[in-house]
Amino acid sequence: MPMNAALQGIADSGHATHAHTGAWVAAVLRARISAGQLPPGTKLSEQKLSEALGVSRNTLREAFTVLAGESVVQRIPNRGVYVAAPGVEDVREIYRVRRMIEPAAVLWGEIPDGTLDRLDAIISQAREALAAGSIQGMANANQELHKALVSLSGSVSLDELMEKVLAEMRLVFHAMATTPDFHSHYVERNAALVAQIRSGQREEAAAELRRYLDSAEDELLAHIGAAQP
Repeated sequence: MPMNAALQGIADSGHATHAHTGAWVAAVLRARISAGQLPPGTKLSEQKLSEALGVSRNTLREAFTVLAGESVVQRIPNRGVYVAAPGVEDVREIYRVRRMIEPAAVLWGEIPDGTLDRLDAIISQAREALAAGSIQGMANANQELHKALVSLSGSVSLDELMEKVLAEMRLVFHAMATTPDFHSHYVERNAALVAQIRSGQREEAAAELRRYLDSAEDELLAHIGAAQP
């Protein structure tokens, strides 16, 4: 998706309490990256972004500094700022974080009314995407499910951390765009996790989620490692 199209609607999407701040700009760009609208390698034009967001270039640079610290964007001297393409070490760090927070949320988190129905709805979306052969649809559902699992913690801080992780994961998913099986064989693993949570098997679900994350990491590392020079 061209950056101009990805920026449509940004100006109307969040001019509220935190508008015109570096943190707000970083959050907006992170959300667009997490949604797959700004793929790896996209150059982030200061002029276009400052106009679309209604912020100064200094504020935009503050946001770039935040996102560079999260490995979501990369500054290239004399060339500009680009959406990052995570490498092997980035993937390892992503999964270190995921193994710590996701199983813990599944094991100890609260399950408010409606949560299980929401998880079931995400599984239905994933199955529909699988039936349609939609890689993006499967990736979107996967992101939503794991975000929802972390939200069981009830922690705003962990939700924010997971948003950062998911933005990086979306960049990793772009490297798997030619391997639809990567997404397809996790659809039913996700469904099995939700079934365990629904039946009260929280310990079993947490243990299975760790194995699941190990498998996904190994598969991603093998693919990315083979693709890199």
